[in-house]
Amino acid sequence: MRDIFVALGRSVRSLARLDVFGHLIWPGIVSALLWIIIAVLSWAVMVNAIMESIQGLGWVGDKISASVWMAGAVLILVKLLVALAFVPLFYVTTMVLVATVALPMMLDRVARRDYADLEQRHGGSNMGSIGNTLAALLWFVLIMAASLPLWLIPGVALVAPVLATGWLSQRVFGYDALMLHADRDELVRLRREFRPQMLLLGGGTTLLAYVPVVNIVAPSLSGLAFVHFLLETLRQERHSLR
Repeated sequence: MRDIFVALGRSVRSLARLDVFGHLIWPGIVSALLWIIIAVLSWAVMVNAIMESIQGLGWVGDKISASVWMAGAVLILVKLLVALAFVPLFYVTTMVLVATVALPMMLDRVARRDYADLEQRHGGSNMGSIGNTLAALLWFVLIMAASLPLWLIPGVALVAPVLATGWLSQRVFGYDALMLHADRDELVRLRREFRPQMLLLGGGTTLLAYVPVVNIVAPSLSGLAFVHFLLETLRQERHSLR
């Protein structure tokens, strides 16, 4: 747990550097503008479609139609669910931009300053990063699609995206953080051995997506936290083998 907090502290420090912050804030801004436009254009259509689907569910629809109070409560719930659905979409879009464009550009700068003693063994590659990201996104979409029927259960609409996005974060950023410095064996083994800590780190940073303003840099902060956590873990392991 201490290593996770240390990684988070170092990632905040890295964000404070102008040469890093400038490159890591634009993915959040681009993603936010994209999904705000989509939300404005599709909001009424999505809410109406979901309400019509619920009202068509036999006796459930009959009960809702028979009560103005219940219909209003369901409408509020549906609007809340639609709004919550855009949070993981924003986060994942930003994460992909960070993982594929921004983080690789910044990884070398962060490593030169904080991990200059760590030998680069190039166990991964940019093509491997893209393939890993695409595969992780496919699994993420399947997981989210499978969980949708459960979203009407109170609390699931918040917990399910956090868990799924936390898993996605450790899968995507775990590879990118190690691809330059770890050899092929280290790249596979460290991601397997430290998966519980990575899941905790991914889930914790995902919660920042629900904090206004902070959510703009939340995926970037998450990516940097994985860089610091895994590179420090790799450094300690190599030192122990000497």
